Amino acid sequence: MTYELILQEEASLEILEAYIYYEDAQKGLGEKFMIHLDKYLRRIQNNPKHFQLKKNYRETYIHKFPYLIVFDIIDYKIIVLSVFNTHQNPTKKP
Repeated sequence: MTYELILQEEASLEILEAYIYYEDAQKGLGEKFMIHLDKYLRRIQNNPKHFQLKKNYRETYIHKFPYLIVFDIIDYKIIVLSVFNTHQNPTKKP
């Protein structure tokens, strides 16, 4: 079963900021980030309970990029709370 994926506004803004940052750093790198992110979001949608439970939410790291996807499962919906840059400020993780 595939769950419905919902991005919170904060997560959407974090994704946009990451895309712009990587595109500014190197043309095409923002697209690579988005491809990796999309792959992980599809994995989460297909099997959300596979990912590690921390307190009241689940999380997974995006390999090749210093980002952590933080999400919750409510009924058959996946709520993406944050796409968190672990290099910017790891102590501020949601």
